[in-house]
Parts: sequence; C-alpha cells; structure tokens
Amino acid sequence: MKLNGLWKPREAFTLVEIMIVVAIIGLLAALILPSFLKSRKQSQGQRIVNDARQMDAAIDQWAMETAQADGAAVNTVAASSYLKTAWKTSDLFGSRYRISTVGTNQIKISNRTKRALAGVGID
Repeated sequence: MKLNGLWKPREAFTLVEIMIVVAIIGLLAALILPSFLKSRKQSQGQRIVNDARQMDAAIDQWAMETAQADGAAVNTVAASSYLKTAWKTSDLFGSRYRISTVGTNQIKISNRTKRALAGVGID
C-alpha cells in the first residue's frame, strides 16, 4: 500500500499465506511419517532378535557347563544366571518367547510378533 508517497509495511500474514505454510508442513509430515514408523519397527525387531540371541547363548553356556544333552529340558532359572540382564519371558509386543529343549532353535519368537515385524527385513 502506498500512503502519502511512502510504502506502508504489511502488519500480518494473509490467510492464503498461512494456508500454504500449513499445507507444506502437512506434506512434509506425510512424507516423513512412514519412514519414521518403519525405522521404529525395525529397531524394535532388532531388539527382540537380540534378546532371543542372548537368551539362546545363555542356554548354550548353561547346557555346556552342566553337561546337558541335546533334547534336555531347559532350566531357565539356572540359564538366567548367564545373562547380564534379567531373563525376558515376553518380547516388546507382549508375546511370550517359546523355549524348547537344548539344541537347535531353543528360543522361538511367536508368530504374532513375526507378523507384526513383516516387511521390515527382520527374520
């Protein structure tokens, strides 16, 4: 606006300018949110797998030191002494770890957790 030969500065943003800024912020959020959720799910999956590996290693150590044969029942109380942290009975999604016998596949992750982690590269 011109007032007496001088330009008068605007005092506020127009509604159109504010709407454009809000639209841009919404677009950026829509682009970032899916990748954030996927990376969060990946980190949760990695933690679940790492917890299972640590418990599996503790069972292996317990079995070797107590001369347990393949197929013997796992004593989780005794095996937990080989962990630095507490023995976890369930994962981050609330599903229980399945503990089988000494040997291969001693700790199993539930199918519910596997379905929740589908599509993020965690097996």
